[in-house]
Amino acid sequence: MRISHVKLFVPGPIEVRPEVLQAMATPQIYHRTPEFRGLYADLQTKLRRFLYTESPVLLFASSSTGAMEAAVRNCVGKRVLHVVNGAFAKRWYEISQACGIPADALEIPWEKAARPAEIAARLKTGQYDAVAVVYNETSTGLMNPLPEIAAVVREFPDVLLLVDAVTAMGGVKIEFDKLGLDVCLAGVQKCFGLPPGLTVCALSPRAIQRAEAVKPKTYYFSFPVMLKSHEKNETPATPSVPHLFALNLQLDYFFEEGLDRRFARHAEMAAVVQAWAKKHFDVYPEEGYWSKTVTCIKNTRGISVDALNKALIAQYGLRISNGYGDLREKTFRIAHMGDLTLPDIRGVLGAIEEVLKL
Repeated sequence: MRISHVKLFVPGPIEVRPEVLQAMATPQIYHRTPEFRGLYADLQTKLRRFLYTESPVLLFASSSTGAMEAAVRNCVGKRVLHVVNGAFAKRWYEISQACGIPADALEIPWEKAARPAEIAARLKTGQYDAVAVVYNETSTGLMNPLPEIAAVVREFPDVLLLVDAVTAMGGVKIEFDKLGLDVCLAGVQKCFGLPPGLTVCALSPRAIQRAEAVKPKTYYFSFPVMLKSHEKNETPATPSVPHLFALNLQLDYFFEEGLDRRFARHAEMAAVVQAWAKKHFDVYPEEGYWSKTVTCIKNTRGISVDALNKALIAQYGLRISNGYGDLREKTFRIAHMGDLTLPDIRGVLGAIEEVLKL
């Protein structure tokens, strides 16, 4: 049997609805026209509602890594503390180092969540004016306690909180203003359910003020440059117009489903996968901090994850993800995000059981 399409249960890029793909084929418009400015304005209204904020939400024609770089280039005047308990948190720290930005890493075992008290202790030294944290670590399936971390950081008025919400935004509620976040970013190829190539990034007034005060270290990723165009419902450089058509459609779909129902669906899918993982294997991160969007499963049976994936693709047209980096073959990951549903999840779990004869 020839498989025409392999359905994705990997943590990005994820499965995309045909309607979204079709929206990306909308005939092009020129990005310096009233038609484009109307599209941009509509997106702002919807993105602010989606993130529970009155702040601007910038749109980067780049992967999330570009917005991560932008965050530290624009928002660190003194020194940034990176909370590092996963591969992408480590990447963010390496980005700061590569950019010559003063940075320190608060190293935490990858299966453990960040402890707000440890962050507070480092901030009390007065060395830092920014904290960078990954809300949901894609490499480990661990969700850091962002509300508690945000509460701690708010005790230090001069410290900005920069958040990588790459595999959280769209899968869990993020109340940007209520939490007091300063930068919150996510690529659309995860919980948004779009193809890769666009990143959403909300900025607080404090982040905007800091970016205006920090000596410019970039142009393409400059918040002040982007905001100048944003005020005219434009982008300074050519945007990915197909992505904007698709994002506009998808946000309407979110509101039609209902944001709370969408978040509840993600939690329900996570509970099913994690109960299955505990029954047949184990879950990698410590209990109480399991992701709502991707489960990282400990390979307690010593199976070949590569062989499992090949069988799933050949027999069922389904793909899961091996462990990331050093966790390859020691773990495997099943994504339950975007527009996937419980029947989808039960289907992939059943297929794994058939292949492994569980």
